[in-house]
Amino acid sequence: MFSSFMIDTWIAASIVAVVAGIVGFFVVVRGNAFAAHALPLGSFPGAAMAHVLGINDFVGVGLFAALGIAGISQLGRRSRHDVATALSLVTLLGLGALFLSLTTAYSQGVYALLFGQVLGVPGAALPPIAALGAIAVAATLVLFRPLLLSAASPELAEASGVSTRLMELLFLVIIGFAAAVAMAVVGALLVFSLMVGPASAARAMTSRPVAAMLLSALLALLTAWASIVLSYLSDWPIGFFVGVFAALWYAWGRLPIWHRTAARSR
Repeated sequence: MFSSFMIDTWIAASIVAVVAGIVGFFVVVRGNAFAAHALPLGSFPGAAMAHVLGINDFVGVGLFAALGIAGISQLGRRSRHDVATALSLVTLLGLGALFLSLTTAYSQGVYALLFGQVLGVPGAALPPIAALGAIAVAATLVLFRPLLLSAASPELAEASGVSTRLMELLFLVIIGFAAAVAMAVVGALLVFSLMVGPASAARAMTSRPVAAMLLSALLALLTAWASIVLSYLSDWPIGFFVGVFAALWYAWGRLPIWHRTAARSR
């Protein structure tokens, strides 16, 4: 489990967990869970395009993430945000279906990007994962106050000179970076689980933003480590364990609230 070929796995999973936990706090606070699901899922076909064109997977993923961000941002000006997100997602998935139809030698890569393959993360993938993760975390910390203010009180944010539309766009970009980091490890279908589950529990456990963000990162880190161990021992997909732990963290965080609600009803 701690042999030399597993070192890259532990490093990659730890980076992904910290990034997902920190960004995930604002995903929950700002109500961007759908976007956190749609951007990774809409970005993975970019890797299929990269395979067809013979370029690096991260280039394709980044391009499709940019298309998704532009689509959600522009369409969101003229329609509901969830509708804009859904339209962007189906468009990108349609393009992905086209690129996948052009190659028959990418089934294993598609499976890895959808469901994760942390035990197969190569050492060469660590520098781009670390760089993208550092950008996402740094941007989140720099924009901490305006992101929080625009989520808690958009009117007050506008009065203070903070553009809520700009914050929405910048945060979509941050989600795109975080998604690109996490896809290689936990897969597109479960990126949002790692972002939403620990962050939801952390927010329920404390009302202090900084403490909640740090707790979210810690819970995400524990999730990643525990999932690696259980995946290694059972030979089951790591995505399964990530999803289960995300649900358990959410339930644990909500237990006091459910208890208080039940006590008041009695």
